[in-house]
Amino acid sequence: MKTIKQLTLEDVKKMGAAAEAEAQEQGWAVSVAIADAGGHLLWFQRGDGAPAMSATIAPDKARTSAISGRVSQDLEDMVNNGRTAALSMPIVPLGGGLPIIVDGVVIGGIGVSGVLPHQDAQVAEAGLKALD
Repeated sequence: MKTIKQLTLEDVKKMGAAAEAEAQEQGWAVSVAIADAGGHLLWFQRGDGAPAMSATIAPDKARTSAISGRVSQDLEDMVNNGRTAALSMPIVPLGGGLPIIVDGVVIGGIGVSGVLPHQDAQVAEAGLKALD
């Protein structure tokens, strides 16, 4: 049997706070979601002024990165470069989702939505760094 680490409530609160701080520092209104390895939502926050749609998209980005083990921007690039068959996969290929990898194993995903994809990813990265 293999022992795999799991995210705790304390972990996701710390990640969420770091992501929120980054978004506020930049003046961005976003939603932040963190999912477990199966893509199930563990933590979510919609910041003041964040677009309504971001409340759906952020959890989808977190789930996408968790179940695929990939940065969601890579999947968006794949579709934009002509691999439209990827749209039939159970993912949301939009930038702003990052897998949470510990000891080489994907244990979850963090997704951010509300600003441009590279800005969403910047906020998600701040959340990831809080796990270190």
